[in-house]
Amino acid sequence: MRKRRTTQKTPLTRPRKKGAAKNRRRLEQKRRLVALGMPEEEVTKLTSRDVLTLLKHPKKVEQAHS
Repeated sequence: MRKRRTTQKTPLTRPRKKGAAKNRRRLEQKRRLVALGMPEEEVTKLTSRDVLTLLKHPKKVEQAHS
């Protein structure tokens, strides 16, 4: 017996990531670093990967920039 679309319930197309959502996340992450005490000039020079690694250990960032 053939399986029909109604019984499979799987999406046909995968949802794509949106550029605006990505930019919003990156901006939010940079704001978190500034809130932890890091100077804004330093944060703007960081790459997105560096921002993520710094946010993994917020206490170390606070201690380094206080």
